[in-house]
Amino acid sequence: QSAATNTGYRSAATNTGYQSAATNTGYQSAATNTGYRSAATNTGDRSAATNTGYQSAATNTGDWSAATNTGDRSAATNTGDRSAATNTGDRSAAEVSGSQSVAASLGIEGKARASEGGAIVLCYRDEDGELIHIRASKVGEDGIMPDIWYQLNEDGEFVECE
Repeated sequence: QSAATNTGYRSAATNTGYQSAATNTGYQSAATNTGYRSAATNTGDRSAATNTGYQSAATNTGDWSAATNTGDRSAATNTGDRSAATNTGDRSAAEVSGSQSVAASLGIEGKARASEGGAIVLCYRDEDGELIHIRASKVGEDGIMPDIWYQLNEDGEFVECE
């Protein structure tokens, strides 16, 4: 039940604790968390927030940066330009609101949304986790509208979801 916080230039905050957080607001830096029920947050430019914990989140608002989460029932959110939010956890979501950004959700029942100028990548997996379909689209193509959540159905088609 602990935290790691860093506001320094070209620096990092790392946390592996249970029910904990790693926060970084520094330029060219990273926040990393592998803890259970936890979060990694980064608002710095050219930086990353990474979380592999269960029931957790990785959030990044910096330009040229990434938010990555591999935990189940979790989310990766990124609002920076030219950046990516990636999530491979089951029943989880990836969201980006920056122009030229990509939201990729690759787990079971994953969902993604992006704003104008962005793109989404989604997988459809069976109940055993076997990859059945994978599909990508830019917002404005293939019927993908900005700021709408999407999943892939069993036929590999984009469908709106909550």
